[in-house]
Amino acid sequence: MNTQDLAAWVGRQERCDDNIDIGHVGKIALSLDAPAPAPGDALPLLWQWALFVHAVPYKELGADGHPRRGGFLPPADDRNRMWAGGRVRFLQPLRVARAAQRVSTIMAVNEKSGRTGKLLFVTVQHEYFQDGALCISEEQDIVYREPSPPKLEGTIAAGRAEWSERIETDPVKLFRYSAVTFNGHRIHYDHPYATQVEGYPGLVVHGPLIATLMCRSFTNAHPGKQVLAFSYRGLRPLICPQPFDVAGLIEGDGLARLWAEQDGTLAHQAELKFKP
Repeated sequence: MNTQDLAAWVGRQERCDDNIDIGHVGKIALSLDAPAPAPGDALPLLWQWALFVHAVPYKELGADGHPRRGGFLPPADDRNRMWAGGRVRFLQPLRVARAAQRVSTIMAVNEKSGRTGKLLFVTVQHEYFQDGALCISEEQDIVYREPSPPKLEGTIAAGRAEWSERIETDPVKLFRYSAVTFNGHRIHYDHPYATQVEGYPGLVVHGPLIATLMCRSFTNAHPGKQVLAFSYRGLRPLICPQPFDVAGLIEGDGLARLWAEQDGTLAHQAELKFKP
């Protein structure tokens, strides 16, 4: 696509309503092996990613299981999708079993050339409202890359951690998270597709799942701390069933550094701001 074609997508919006159904929230909890909140409780951090799903019919899905591009998102046919990272501000909690809305806006679309070919970067803003108030504001960075072997080796040492949790993965856990997020991307549950088409050595652990576990590792280590903001970036994929660790340390007053590591090197990294 040329620059003029890409610019036409900037500013596009879609709205998705959700009642934050208590039954579905219970299934999210089971997929994460976490306690389920009760009606009226605050939705745990980043669980909004398993809600507000804008689903499409089978005929509108691409070969990778995602909705075909060219509707809300710009077309990027024959490219592999990656959730590269994002930034989230938590203004006030969403409450379980109460109606809410998400308004999504395409903020930027840029095509660049990298070492592995052309890359299409799409930044999407999501704003979550409940009872007329803005509760969560986030930006997600999505990258569509031309087919090429994925980068699997880490190059950045993990360093010293003040807390750490071991995460075990298996195909059932990945399938459950795909199910509760209604994520049809086949790299997470279709082993032949993941290995033979996209070139991974196994099923890929979801980037949003890793970010959710990193965030949870902080709240487990620091119960009662109010999280204000969270920014994260994926460095390389994590492949099931090899375990990995989510860890972190406090870097300053109200600031923590979080990461996911495997074999001593970083796979994902994040920065979290909290109320001291």
